Formats: sequence, structure tokens, C-alpha cells
Amino acid sequence: MTAGSPRRRPKDSRRSEVLHRFFAGLTEYTFAARLGVADPPLVDYLSSMLTHFVHCDAIYGLRSPTGERLTQVADMLAEAQARQGSARRRIHRHIGDFTLFWTGLYPEVTEQLRCGRKDSLIDYQDQGKRNYLMASRLPAGRESAPDDVLERLSDCFELCVYGLGELRKQWEDREEGGDLPILLG
Repeated sequence: MTAGSPRRRPKDSRRSEVLHRFFAGLTEYTFAARLGVADPPLVDYLSSMLTHFVHCDAIYGLRSPTGERLTQVADMLAEAQARQGSARRRIHRHIGDFTLFWTGLYPEVTEQLRCGRKDSLIDYQDQGKRNYLMASRLPAGRESAPDDVLERLSDCFELCVYGLGELRKQWEDREEGGDLPILLG
């Protein structure tokens, strides 16, 4: 924890841990057991992304230098062009995460996000693949995902979209009283 950062209460930390274990178990079950994807670093990345994106502030966490929240991929791309090094990598990675999250879990919302806006001509899947690849080739900061994981996210973007759609079905079945195993470790 850095100076000036908010302190987490133990209760918040426990909730985050339970939520992370839920997503880790569900992601592992969906990708490894149901889809046959035996790639622990990729599965870990996806479960961490889901845990992080539980909060809308994280989904829409990018801001312009003036503090304006960036909610469209077109604006995020413009901001990435204005940055260098690890800051640029962070934005390209966020664009990959943002597009993967929406196209994988909520494809019905993706059309709403794009309709009548700057993003109307942007293909989210194409941008997701492209931005993960760009992120993998830029200098990494201290807390960045490994280059090879970002490159695999680019190469396997469609599979990850499909897997996240299946993951959503699993948690919706669970909410409806289904009897699915969840590996909470």
C-alpha cells in the first residue's frame, strides 16, 4: 500500500478474496473442464480481470489528462496515442480488457455501447485483439501482465469471448438454482 492510498478494511479484503475465489473457480471450471483450455496463466488473468471489473470504476477507469472519464474505445485509442512506454501499454491492455469483458460477458450491451456514438464503426473484437498485441510489445511497468499472456489473449481472443459467454451461462445457471461445481480452493 502506498502513502495516501485508502486503507482496506478487513471486511472488504475478505469480500474481495471470496469474490476472487468465486471467479477463479468458475473460470477454471469453464475454461479447463468444459472447454479444454489448459492454460493456467491465461485463466488466472481472466479471473483477475473479472474480479477487478466487478466495480464500474474499474471498467471505466481510464481518464484523460483533464480528468474526464473515457467511456468509448475511440477516446481510449486517442489517449493511448498520446502516451508513451508503460503508460501506453496500460491503456492498450485496458482496451483489450474492456472489449473482451463486454463482447464476452455482455454482447447485447456492446451494441448499445456503440450505437450512435464514436464507437459505432469500431469492431470491438478486432480492437481487443489488436490492443492486447500492442500492449504485449510495449515496455512493461512493475505491475503488468506478462507479455506472453497478453499475446495469447490476442491470439485466442475469440476463444476467450466464447469462454466468457459460457462462464456467464454457468453463473446464471447457478443463480437459478443449478447444481454446478465451483472450485473455491
